Amino acid sequence: MPPTGPIVTPAFGQADLSNCEREPIHLAGSIQPHGALLLLREPDLTVVQESANTAAFLGMVAPLAGRRLDQLGGDLARQVRRCLDDPQPLLPAALRCRLGEPGAGFDALLHRPAGGGLLIELERAGPPVDLSAPIEAALRAILGAHSLRTLGDETARLFRDLTGYDRVMVYRFDDDGHGEVFSERRRADLEAFLGNRYPASDIPQMARRLYERNRVRVLVDAGYQPVPLTPALSPLTGGELDMSLCFLRSMSPIHVQYMRNMGVSATLVASLVVGGRLWGLVACHHYAPMLPHIEVRTACELLVEAVATRIAALESFTQAQSELAVRRLEQRLIEAIPREGEWRNALFDTPQTLLQPVGASGVALLFEGQVLTAGEVPGTQELRALGAWLDARAHAPVFATASLSLDAPAFGALAATASGLLATGISTAPGDYLMWFRPERVRTVTWGGNPFKPALPGDTPDTLSPRRSFAQWHQLVEGTSEPWTQADLAAARLIGDTVGDVVLQFRAVHMLIAQSQLDDVRRQVRLAEQPVVIADAEGQILVGNDAFHRMLPDARDALHRLDDLPAYFAEPGEIRHRLRDVMTHRHTWRGEVTLQAGAGPRALLVRADPVFSAPGRVLGFVFLFTDLSERKAAEAARRRFQESVIERNRGHLRHNDPNVAMLYRQLMSSVVENAQLAALEITDGLDMVRMAELLESVRGSVTRAADVLEQLIRQSRRAAAGADSKEP
Repeated sequence: MPPTGPIVTPAFGQADLSNCEREPIHLAGSIQPHGALLLLREPDLTVVQESANTAAFLGMVAPLAGRRLDQLGGDLARQVRRCLDDPQPLLPAALRCRLGEPGAGFDALLHRPAGGGLLIELERAGPPVDLSAPIEAALRAILGAHSLRTLGDETARLFRDLTGYDRVMVYRFDDDGHGEVFSERRRADLEAFLGNRYPASDIPQMARRLYERNRVRVLVDAGYQPVPLTPALSPLTGGELDMSLCFLRSMSPIHVQYMRNMGVSATLVASLVVGGRLWGLVACHHYAPMLPHIEVRTACELLVEAVATRIAALESFTQAQSELAVRRLEQRLIEAIPREGEWRNALFDTPQTLLQPVGASGVALLFEGQVLTAGEVPGTQELRALGAWLDARAHAPVFATASLSLDAPAFGALAATASGLLATGISTAPGDYLMWFRPERVRTVTWGGNPFKPALPGDTPDTLSPRRSFAQWHQLVEGTSEPWTQADLAAARLIGDTVGDVVLQFRAVHMLIAQSQLDDVRRQVRLAEQPVVIADAEGQILVGNDAFHRMLPDARDALHRLDDLPAYFAEPGEIRHRLRDVMTHRHTWRGEVTLQAGAGPRALLVRADPVFSAPGRVLGFVFLFTDLSERKAAEAARRRFQESVIERNRGHLRHNDPNVAMLYRQLMSSVVENAQLAALEITDGLDMVRMAELLESVRGSVTRAADVLEQLIRQSRRAAAGADSKEP
């Protein structure tokens, strides 16, 4: 039975495997000991909370609480005030400074946590390093990757070369949250993890949310002893300090034990966030303690943004290629109707144009009781049964399953050819579907340890582990197909919409030809979601369907003839000219028009065709309208994106130091080029629903990359010039 009563959230460090999903890991209350932490009250910059090791770490004799930053010696206070005096302070920010007397060198990271105050994390300064050349080469390599596989391999190589960790893995998450080692670079003597899968439970949801906020996280030594904050609660809020963005934040004991069980001593993990979602991780493992200094971490943060942008571009490019194939299919179908009076055979003339965009092994069309197929599909009776089963389900534009026999055991016998089913309706009539199939993929999934092994009785925090063995564990998976991707679903919907348009046009033609079926066809046309107008040979409007009247709600009683249409559009003279060309010369019309009436200006694609009963004899005309608002929004979004990218970087290019400006321009050009290509693919892609969030993700990546790049260049310049540099 499920537990009753309120759900209790465990305190940090007190979670077990049953409740680790709710462990508030952002409220760690302690840090890793390779640095020190200060929380300052503003505006006087007085220390109100600190890590217990601060005085010893900084070489001072007493706790710092109650002291102002400018009383600590060195130049940190001056640099912090200079940063905060900027009208638009760049936070988080990195500073190289000196503290104490005579003053030791430190790297400082500044940000404002939730609840207020200024949080400063300090670590000992490493030797100056200029990474501009390897970063530029890395950005070019990322931009040059033309497939996800190549990009993953390049990313693993670049991160291993940059960081020096023993093993670098690129994880990719599936729709269920399980991770797979997509690419790997490792020390030659280490066991390969490439292809291993790890269950979603290995990364609790709380951690996944932090991964989206804090893009690079480091565990320096899995054997560390946490250093508590003192006082335990923030004097500014009276509650626990929010450490979500802290580089030094202690990690969950469960995670640390997990690393120990793997034999891993140090990690660096960078997040791949695409379209606002955690796409995957770059996980670097080392088998001895390791502290990557701030320049390396900053470079990793820059590169991971570039990789995420490139992923968005490559995935959108795949969708755009599918759209191109579908548009060619649409043209073939449209040409077939007046030439052959039929479209179904044209749909199956070249089966690959139906199969390839969604990666299916078979496809079936169910339309008006008839069945057409290509490739490996179930029998006709089974296809009809699938159509009836789909009719009984809640209506959705696209249905997809990779485990049909689990969703509907009655179809278990179809597993060999139809473990995967992807279907879309092509009309409002019951049983009218396009269906795609994928065969059963009996496969062995290699897990990094048994993902189903529970915690053992008597486990304690010292022995607790999601599992104690990471030996490969093999699971035989049956009754499932290769899963359908979001790109597959988008392509299926586009094909369904295209065929649906053709069906609507076909039925409109039949409405003019087969008067005996007028009532039934009229109902189908009226219920269609695509606006359509049908007129007779004299231009008298016979039907304007419901979708058309929703588009022009005030014109229902005023539209009688095609000649009445121009008044509702911009440039009515041009519309009249086009109408005369269609009606008098019997020409087709494909063009873009602007609707002025109804909900306001709206871009539409109009497709007008004369309908012939015999050569030279016209029965009437069919006008189909397609709303281009989404495409126009995509074009506008692309323009805004380009303008924002240019404006965002204009200030950097006018930097007072010409060397910094030149270096920034060289490196940033690769970032911007990467982002512009991604924006082009996204706005040309199929997934209009996610277009805005994908563009915002890319724009955010460019912004973060620009900030990180500026910090990296400033760090290297200050380090090279010495700790007493006047450069802020």
